[in-house]
Amino acid sequence: MRTMLIASLAAATFALGACSDNAKQETGEAAEAIADDAAAKAGDAMAEGAEAAAAAAAAAGNVAADAKGAAADAGAAAKQEAAEAMDAAGDVAKDAAAKLKQ
Repeated sequence: MRTMLIASLAAATFALGACSDNAKQETGEAAEAIADDAAAKAGDAMAEGAEAAAAAAAAAGNVAADAKGAAADAGAAAKQEAAEAMDAAGDVAKDAAAKLKQ
């Protein structure tokens, strides 16, 4: 009876040990799957962030180009207005000089 008890305990111990190794293996596989999924999601998030940053940079470049164009237009308009004002001032000066000569 003692040998039967020892054999039963040995078999139970072996079964528990096998379950433990199996559980460890499954837990390890699950952990690897979770890590792979997390890495994939992080990679996707980084790619989306990079795309958003590129789009924002392109939009900023467009805004800067538009601002540069508007500044150039405003500068040209100011130059034209200044030239017209100088011509008008010259005309007024000529008229005043003509009136003084009379």
